[in-house]
Amino acid sequence: MRKLVVSEFVSLDGVMQSPGSEAGFRHSGWVLERFAAEHDAHKYEELTETSALLLGRVTYEGFAAAWPSVKGEFADRMNALPKYVVSSTLHEPLAWNASLLKGDVAGEVEALKDEDGEGHVFVHGSRSLAQELMRRGLVDEVRLMVFPVILGSGARLFPGSPDKTSLTLAASRVFDSGVVALTYART
Repeated sequence: MRKLVVSEFVSLDGVMQSPGSEAGFRHSGWVLERFAAEHDAHKYEELTETSALLLGRVTYEGFAAAWPSVKGEFADRMNALPKYVVSSTLHEPLAWNASLLKGDVAGEVEALKDEDGEGHVFVHGSRSLAQELMRRGLVDEVRLMVFPVILGSGARLFPGSPDKTSLTLAASRVFDSGVVALTYART
């Protein structure tokens, strides 16, 4: 059984919106201001653990527009991975080695997790999808790269919820840049 891992960049105040150069958010690119080679190496290690990507429509469209033109070992791995996209508005065929998940999303995700194979299914970005998967108890690990910046506004990974979710710290790593990578397992 494969794990479902949510992996996100977040600010100290929990904002995950527009970490790259996405338009429409006044703090867009806040990760790029501090991103270093050591972070790239860390994300590549994570990518080697990945057997598939699970993405929401917005993240899929942004990634599919950018990644195919990127060159290098990281991009080669990212581009080769199978992608599964959750969307009620997209239609197949999808570009970038992607398939659309149809019907019962929870059941489809459970089936992905049950598939044989090495590596885990990773969710990057895809805020609404990550939140829904957490609400449904489908996430096995949450991996956060916490950047030492307070943005004060923006969409948060964990926006208030009446439910309690207990996690256990499974790993941590502090980078010279002040960024902290945290891995939490669902208890």
